[in-house]
Amino acid sequence: MSTAASFGDEIASILSTRLPESTCTSSTTSPPRPARYGTWPDWVHPPLRRHLSEVDDIRRPFIHQELCARITREGRHVVVSTGTSSGKSLGYLLPVLSGLAEDDRACALYVTPTKALGSDQLAAVSRLTRSVDGLGSVHPAPYDGDTPDEARRHIRDTSRMVFTNPDMCHASILANHTRWGRVLRNLRYVVIDECHSYRGIFGANVALVLRRLRRICSRYGSSPVFILASATIADPAGHAGRLTGLPVEPVTDDGAPTGARTVVLWEPGFIDPPDDTSTAPVRRAASTEAALIMARVIAEGARTLTFVRSRRGAEAVALRCAEELSRMGRRDLAQRVAAYRAGYLAADRRRLERQLDDGTLVGVASTNALELGIDVGGLDAVVTAGFPGTVTSFWQQAGRAGRRGQGSIVVLVARDDPMDTYLVHHPEALLGSPVERSVFDPTNPYVLRGHLYCAAVEFPLTERDLTLFGPHGDVDDIVAELTVVGLLRKRPRGWFAVDRHPDEHPELPRPHTAHGSVSLRGGAGGDVTIVDSGDGRLLGTVDSVRAVSQVHPGAVYIHQGESFVVDDLLLDDHLALAHAETPDYTTFARSTTSIRITEDPGDGELRNPSPGLWVANVGVEVTEQVTGYVVRMSDGTVLDQVPLDYPPQQLRTRAVAYTVDPTALSAMGIRAADLPGTLHAAEHAAIGMLPLIATCDRWDIGGVSTALHADTGLPTVFVYDGHPGGAGFADCGFARFRDWITATFEVVRACSCEDGCPSCVQSPKCGNGNSPLDKHGALTLLGTMVTMLADD
Repeated sequence: MSTAASFGDEIASILSTRLPESTCTSSTTSPPRPARYGTWPDWVHPPLRRHLSEVDDIRRPFIHQELCARITREGRHVVVSTGTSSGKSLGYLLPVLSGLAEDDRACALYVTPTKALGSDQLAAVSRLTRSVDGLGSVHPAPYDGDTPDEARRHIRDTSRMVFTNPDMCHASILANHTRWGRVLRNLRYVVIDECHSYRGIFGANVALVLRRLRRICSRYGSSPVFILASATIADPAGHAGRLTGLPVEPVTDDGAPTGARTVVLWEPGFIDPPDDTSTAPVRRAASTEAALIMARVIAEGARTLTFVRSRRGAEAVALRCAEELSRMGRRDLAQRVAAYRAGYLAADRRRLERQLDDGTLVGVASTNALELGIDVGGLDAVVTAGFPGTVTSFWQQAGRAGRRGQGSIVVLVARDDPMDTYLVHHPEALLGSPVERSVFDPTNPYVLRGHLYCAAVEFPLTERDLTLFGPHGDVDDIVAELTVVGLLRKRPRGWFAVDRHPDEHPELPRPHTAHGSVSLRGGAGGDVTIVDSGDGRLLGTVDSVRAVSQVHPGAVYIHQGESFVVDDLLLDDHLALAHAETPDYTTFARSTTSIRITEDPGDGELRNPSPGLWVANVGVEVTEQVTGYVVRMSDGTVLDQVPLDYPPQQLRTRAVAYTVDPTALSAMGIRAADLPGTLHAAEHAAIGMLPLIATCDRWDIGGVSTALHADTGLPTVFVYDGHPGGAGFADCGFARFRDWITATFEVVRACSCEDGCPSCVQSPKCGNGNSPLDKHGALTLLGTMVTMLADD
């Protein structure tokens, strides 16, 4: 590893030599880019400027930092959307800290989507306020779920820069605004960091939280400037404007330097073929391959961060990497590898963040909890086990390496999945593709209803207030509905939240439960706590929606390298009990799903592109029930199938659906007996490819296929949003249906397997165990649909 410019190419060559059974499908090195500087604005607090210049060695700001600072100073809302590690935070800290130095009553609110990022930014600001004259009264402080109760009042009374997240802003600051009167009355700046992460249901909820924040600030006499920071996204001004409900100016010309970066697309080799030669060979799991790559890169002296899809995966990759390093004779390095994921306790997260930053750890396997802008210095390599769902997320993860301008390498390891297979064999679709446009809808009635009620609890709603929340007619209809069911009452001064006896409509929220009944991240509300039944130790948490499938009795649960088996799941008590055990098997939940149409297509939401084919965008109700789980050995052998008895969960959402006339299917040569497997395979493949069209993840969406659906009377395939009311993903699929189906057909056709595999039509989340599936029928159906859609 002689020079920074050759670093990535040399590591890629080493990997190809050490893992010859795998394939490097693409290796691209981008050249370094020099810095472009602006000048210090005259109004910057002089001691702050001196500190930045003399202590932090920042001689001049980059051009995007200067422009962001100037727009903010002039009182205009701004979004800075530049590359990862480009120093966006300085662009907003210059005006914010200078403003707080000038006015000893002024306050600022910093909102972050993740605890890791908030902790990192808080540390940086705390360092500045301790060191710079005139900033001693700022008292920056965290206000999140980890903040002790005894510290909260002191923070409300003294801090002038509060670091929080959207959930706490909603459930604590807005719900208890009278306690926050000092901050709200003097709130001058609101920083929304990593704003590209607000999409789907989460984005819609956060957009409404920000509208409620603006409304309350207005009541307290303040009108803060909003400063948004984002990784590179399509239409940053439009995204930020939709999020805040305000006109926002974009800053996109990135002046930061970058080192040479090598991006490698990697396809794992096959596991030893089974004895039955008729069975399609199976590729090594992306997480296993990522652990092997991680070990070899660390052994070459490169500090490495590996991103995996799940909490369990983070633990497994860290363990496998350490084992591989030990096998290579590098036990000294094996002891410096760890996992990091959401669900850890606060003290564990902070310790891992410090050790990763100071070099104590040479390798960390993480979920996307470390995807965002935490400032980890000195990382040389990023390994991503599976496409993270969006091009934006991929580049965000890639940007964790080379943050000091050194050469770096990024390795995307393909999962055995249609999307990943497509991308590693079509690198232009990833490396040459513009980043996606974020999809979220603040006017979604399922989301809006709860926020309007919360707003009425905070202050009575007026006619003028309603214009903040969306189109006049839609908002009026929801307010009228809330009034009819007795949650609101119309008075001359507006709509007031109404309390009632606890026994009267107990399923509806009351004023004191309004905020707790709204979950910003799309869950049903409330986490399930996982406890070690042996010693009472708190292991972690999982949201209640996923609890039935992840911590049901008998499930294998891994926490910080320790393995547990769940004994009991008490949903009413939000508690899962587990005991320490290291079984030689894993568990996977099985479920059944049914769907019915609840809303007919609206104007322009039903198309008949060709005789025998209809495509529609509809409202649906999905009923899903976890029926049991499969116990599987490490070699894939099914050891047992265990039934479970849990109540079904219902979801009202949006779906894109297509129906095909049986006459057309017959003309394609698809027999009635083959139809269920044909539709099921086509559904799986389409779900795997929708993230290419919409800013979603495979796990954000679901699907149902049936040879005869009761509502359509025809063979029908549904792909639905996995969030109440829909998140906009099905809408994207409907709008770009031809592109979506064409890409789906291409990936199935290009797969070399005989009868279907995870690279084309099998799904890792299928509740029916990937049965029945007919790849050949799906290929015929999808190919014919491409022809039928040619003129659509």
